[in-house]
Amino acid sequence: MHPHPHPHSDAGGQRLALWGGIECTVNRVGDEFFDQAVHSGHDTRPDDLVLVQSLGISVMRYPVLWERVAPDGLDQADWSVSDAQLAACRARELTVIAGLVHHGSGPRHTSLIDAGFAPGLADYARAVASRYPWIEYYTPVNEPLTTARFSTLYGVWYPHSCSDRDFVTAVLNQCRATVLAMQAIRAVNPAAKLVQTDDLGKSWGTPAMAAVTAFYNHRRWLAWDLLCGKVDRRHPLWTYLLKHGAAPGDVLWFRANPCPPDIIGVNYYVTSERWLDDRVERYPFITPGMIDGQACIDTESARVAEAPDTGLTPLLLEAWQRYRLPIAVTEAHLHAGREDQLRWLIEIWQAAQAARTQGADVRAVTAWALLGSFDWNSLVTRQAGHYESGAFDLRGGQPRATAVATLLRQLAAGQQPAHPAAPGHGWWRRDTRYHATTTRPPPDPEKLARLPDTSDRAPILISGASGTLGRALARVCAQRNLACRLVGRAEMDIAEPGSVERALDKYRPWALINASGYVRVDQAEHDAARCFRENALGPGVLAAACARHGVHFTTFSSDMVFDGRAGRAYVETDEVAPLNVYGRSKAEGERAVFTHNAATLVIRTSSFFGPWDQHNFVHHALAALEAGGTFAAPGDLLITPTHVPDLVENCLDLVIDGERGIWHLANTGALSWFELARRAAVGAGLDPSRLHEVRASDCQYLAARPVNSTLDSSRARLLPTLDDALSRFLAERARQRAACADLTTS
Repeated sequence: MHPHPHPHSDAGGQRLALWGGIECTVNRVGDEFFDQAVHSGHDTRPDDLVLVQSLGISVMRYPVLWERVAPDGLDQADWSVSDAQLAACRARELTVIAGLVHHGSGPRHTSLIDAGFAPGLADYARAVASRYPWIEYYTPVNEPLTTARFSTLYGVWYPHSCSDRDFVTAVLNQCRATVLAMQAIRAVNPAAKLVQTDDLGKSWGTPAMAAVTAFYNHRRWLAWDLLCGKVDRRHPLWTYLLKHGAAPGDVLWFRANPCPPDIIGVNYYVTSERWLDDRVERYPFITPGMIDGQACIDTESARVAEAPDTGLTPLLLEAWQRYRLPIAVTEAHLHAGREDQLRWLIEIWQAAQAARTQGADVRAVTAWALLGSFDWNSLVTRQAGHYESGAFDLRGGQPRATAVATLLRQLAAGQQPAHPAAPGHGWWRRDTRYHATTTRPPPDPEKLARLPDTSDRAPILISGASGTLGRALARVCAQRNLACRLVGRAEMDIAEPGSVERALDKYRPWALINASGYVRVDQAEHDAARCFRENALGPGVLAAACARHGVHFTTFSSDMVFDGRAGRAYVETDEVAPLNVYGRSKAEGERAVFTHNAATLVIRTSSFFGPWDQHNFVHHALAALEAGGTFAAPGDLLITPTHVPDLVENCLDLVIDGERGIWHLANTGALSWFELARRAAVGAGLDPSRLHEVRASDCQYLAARPVNSTLDSSRARLLPTLDDALSRFLAERARQRAACADLTTS
């Protein structure tokens, strides 16, 4: 049986299909357009489609966007990029679902509330169909209801309205544009079919918010209802529509011109289901809104213990019962640690399978967004470069396959999804997800029985129980619900093969991270034998053992493997030339692990600071100033400081991705030790005048230091900027100190 059914083929006898999609939003904020394709660089990489096909995807939601092709009118349209992209899709036999407007408001001369929007889009749709008559599937307007909410109720996107009147106009306008666009397309290609997407959210709330939640739950169907010709005088929203400016004839026009979707496209996110709460005092950390004069909180239902724990399956069944039309899950992205991305995708897939089992005609789940997305943390209102990876990670310039890509290949092939990091509950299923002021419910034995048993998960084995890095890795594994075992030398001496074998036999890990090692740079000059045992011999023993057992192995190296004479930041391919014993031990450790295990992941990093221990330079500098003293630091040694939480989070993602080779992980931003202390002091509100800049030669170091050991990466800059990291470090440090003060005074 062919694993990729045609989008409109009967689901009976066909297994659930895997589709793909590329985040392609072109939204407008003020006079600025935010174009995801510009940020992703997809237009300049023709081989992206080769990667897409390698996942087993044969149906793609693909942009042919009005704002991009014809921003100044059809007579000045530039089809060159679309011609090349769509020709490549056709050559590779990728079925295209063409999107014409994606969270957009059209070119600059129109908007969602402009009477010219609908006929303008219809003209553009006719031109697309005439140019590409082989395209059969279309989404003229992605998420019309959702786009109307963000553009005309919340004022986030253009035209930045906050009125029900403009919202009603925008919904009717986009739905009318969809009908007219499909009429124009079908005049060229009578077989053309509509895949109509929208967010299938649902609202819940306190009894005081019952009327509002009922209204929202009627409203979520409005765009689909209009297209299906379901809205007449008996519709629950008829009075609302007329009250806010709709003429009866404009609404009933859809009854006379129905354009039901050939496929209902359901977009579903962890934020799709909402909780409305009138008890605003319970949420001091959330700014309340006003609904009909009532202050209330609107938050994710997953964050509130009182909200029903539903998931996607009931919502798919509701859509099926309401329309009896084929359904596809057309978006289901999650920005989280890699293991939660896997868990989310598996949960969505299983939800679609469950709905099919209960009789719903669910055809496909779409891997969205394959190339990741930019700046959705600000609802694409700021172009700050915030990136969320998907099946591929673009931060290295070229797409790098992540563990999500491997999972997609399994799903496309009809295999049971399998990754050792995937078992376990995602954050949206764990008790830690709840807002702090909401009451946790008692465990539900029946619900727990339905959840997968995760008690026998294979762990990540972490060496270095007494060290900063080992403890940080274990802490973050616990936060991310990754099974791990943190061991010290008594349980696993990394330089003793027998001890390592016993630990591997006992714990049966799927990955081993070596966070142990000799770290005293100056003492190493007189303790070389022990330093080389811990930093070179031990990692080699671990690498060989992991190769024998098929266990992924990660170890850490240092910027001290370089001599600092390059006059620039070092990348992974630069030759090592250590100046001191510690650096030589780390360089020898790198050679040893690759000799024994070519699949090893070596992470070079530098100059730790973090909120979870007091054994770091930044803490010492701040503590000295807070005590009224002075602090001296060299101003002639350049480094790239590394925030331990950022290092650990990204290390774990690379481990789950199965990465190998050398990676440089450090926060972006090179500076001297003195400048690091000064920035930290200023950020903490301390007087930096009591900091003294000295030379390295004044510091009485026993070990020679490279003058410039800054790290950059030719593979990808994964960590945030140093300024961002310092800001978060200082905020967490202040929070911890306030919490300690509260305990002292209570």
